[in-house]
Amino acid sequence: MVMAKTQDKNKEFLELDRKYVNPVLARQAPIVAERGEGAYLYDVNGDKYLDFTTGIAVNNIGHCHPKVVEAVREQVGKLMHTSVCTHHVNYIELCEKLAQISPGALDSVFLANSGAECVEGALKLARYVTGRPSIINFRGGFHGRTHMAMALTTSKITYRDMYEPLFPSIFTAPFPYVFRSPLGNDPKKVVDSCIHELEMLFAQIVNPKQVAAFIVEPILGEGGYVVPPDGFFKQLRKIADEHGIMLIMDEVQTGFGRTGKMFATEWEGIVPDIMTMAKGIAAGMPLSGFVSRKELTAKWDAGRHGTTFGGNPVSCASALASIKVIEEEKLAERAHTVGEDWMKRLKRIAEKHPQVVDVRGRGLMIGLEFGDEHGHPSKEWADKVAKRCFDNKLLVLTCGYKGQVIRLIPPLNVSDRESEEGLQILEKAISEK
Repeated sequence: MVMAKTQDKNKEFLELDRKYVNPVLARQAPIVAERGEGAYLYDVNGDKYLDFTTGIAVNNIGHCHPKVVEAVREQVGKLMHTSVCTHHVNYIELCEKLAQISPGALDSVFLANSGAECVEGALKLARYVTGRPSIINFRGGFHGRTHMAMALTTSKITYRDMYEPLFPSIFTAPFPYVFRSPLGNDPKKVVDSCIHELEMLFAQIVNPKQVAAFIVEPILGEGGYVVPPDGFFKQLRKIADEHGIMLIMDEVQTGFGRTGKMFATEWEGIVPDIMTMAKGIAAGMPLSGFVSRKELTAKWDAGRHGTTFGGNPVSCASALASIKVIEEEKLAERAHTVGEDWMKRLKRIAEKHPQVVDVRGRGLMIGLEFGDEHGHPSKEWADKVAKRCFDNKLLVLTCGYKGQVIRLIPPLNVSDRESEEGLQILEKAISEK
């Protein structure tokens, strides 16, 4: 295709986009990206944007990290695809690495392509091994857009509406969203209430002996960057053990250093039965996986689950290089330190601006919730601030059940200068009337 010479290439490409791309695919920023470098994206006009979206926590080590680019280029020249026709070195070495860095004795890995796909695989494993049909999810969670993953997703109605009938035998329990709880700002009461509601679910709606798994995010992602109080997951782990229910921790958005530890599950010191991972695993290449214990996966007969493209050699090479960067540059530790500094500053900003009703997060996974004069969720404010940030060359995303939260997900290796640049733009966007 030959593009006409023009001052605004974005406009021309976007016109082609409207003509040929299925409109169901929503995009946030009205620009056409051409290249990325570190914490910045460049559009087809050459304009530079500071990227605090990182492809929704995918580009954890920034765009096109030189070590990852080198690994991918080398691998493309050697082997690009084998599917299940043979074994290949990168798949085996990556599974070994993932087992080493996963919590506890999670030592059996299956590689796939996307977050939704690894969620589906994890649920198949849980149902097959337990012989039970039911799954319990938690309100506000996001687990994907394929049919079963969508049925588990309750972050907002958009993802479920008009697709009924949804997958059966799924039951939803409350997640401890302290800020929006009618119990007020009392984390213990909120956790106790959620556990009580879960026990009532067993007493009134589904026999726990029929439940294969709990599936839950360590921090709600699309649901609003909600961090549960300490103790919630320990109680959930105890209940799972009492009833022989598998605990699936969905680390698709929280994994690979994002929250200040390699996996957010580690903050509570529990070990799930199955853990899903995607997004930040391969620095931008399509890859996902789920990890469990060999004693469980050994019961899953060969061929009961599979994939054509999952774990291809190029994506695995990218993941191995990316994990090495995270470890060598201590980026999980950096995310924790930088995130604490950001939280302190953002809370000071919130004190001056009543429209910011809550600041929460862990590591470099931070959410700012906006409210109106009555404290009700304000999508209007969140959208306004996001638009002002974009106008000043900072990319941010919204989330939350009413789109009332701005989420900040910069690269884990964001520099002090880039942090200052982004936070200044954000504060200015919040301060304007």
